[in-house]
Amino acid sequence: MAIKFYAPHWGNKLPFSTFCANVKQAGYDGVETHLPFEPHEKQEILQILADYELEFIGQYWQSLEKDVNEHAKNYEKYLRHLAEVNPIFINCQTGKDYFSFAQNKRLFDLASNISQETGIPILHETHRGKALFAAHICQQYLEELPELKICLDISHWCNVHESLLEDQEEAVTLALNHTAHIHSRVGHQEGPQVNDPRGPEWQEVLDRHLAWWDKIVAKHQQEGTDLTITTEFGPANYMPVLPYTQMPVANQWEINVFMMNLLKERYA
Repeated sequence: MAIKFYAPHWGNKLPFSTFCANVKQAGYDGVETHLPFEPHEKQEILQILADYELEFIGQYWQSLEKDVNEHAKNYEKYLRHLAEVNPIFINCQTGKDYFSFAQNKRLFDLASNISQETGIPILHETHRGKALFAAHICQQYLEELPELKICLDISHWCNVHESLLEDQEEAVTLALNHTAHIHSRVGHQEGPQVNDPRGPEWQEVLDRHLAWWDKIVAKHQQEGTDLTITTEFGPANYMPVLPYTQMPVANQWEINVFMMNLLKERYA
C-alpha cells in the first residue's frame, strides 16, 4: 500500500513551470488541477508536468448552471475533456445542494458511464454547495449508490454542521469507507479552513481530522489499496485575511508543505 501526495494548483500565481519545479523539489508526486480548453495552453501544462515527472489529477469544479439539463451538458463536456488526457483520476465537485436527489443522481450516473467508457476513475468531492455538501446527505447517496467513491474534504462538513461531527458518526464512518482520495484541509466549526494548522490553538481540531484520516489509511492498508492525498489549503479568502489590507494571515504554500510532511511522517 502506497500513499502519494499532490499539490493543489489552486492559488498559484507563479509561472506553471516554476510552480512545478517547486512541487517536485518539495517532494510531491503530482498536481491536482483543472485544464484549459485552449489546445496550446492544455498541451503546455501536460508537457511541463511530464518534464518534471509529476502525475496529474484532473479537477472539475465548474458547477455553475442552475438548469439541470444545461448543467449535465457542461458536466459531460468537462469530464470528457479531462478524461481524454488520461489523468490518474478525475475529482469532481458534482451537482448542486439545491438539486433534487434524482437530479444529482443523473449526474452521478453520467459520471459512472463516462468512467466505464474511458477507463478513468471519477471521484466525487464532499464540498459545500455541491451534491455531497453535508454528512447526512452524503449518507443517503452512498446508501442508494454504494458504488460511489468519494474525495473526502471533511473540512466542509465541519463548517456546514457547525461541529466536529460528534453526532454524525454513522454518516462519517460510511464516508470514510468510501474514500479513495483525501483533501487534507483542516476545517472548524465556523469555517472550512483554520488560519494555520501549526497553531497550538487548533491542536484539538487538527487531531480530530487526523483521527478521521487515520481510519482511511488503516482501511487502505488492510485492503492493500493505494491512497492519494492533496494538501488543499487554499488562498485568500479561504485563507483568512487581515482587515483593510486583505493580507493573508499565513502562507498557503508553507502550510500545504507542512501538511504533506506531517502526513508523510505519520504514515511512514
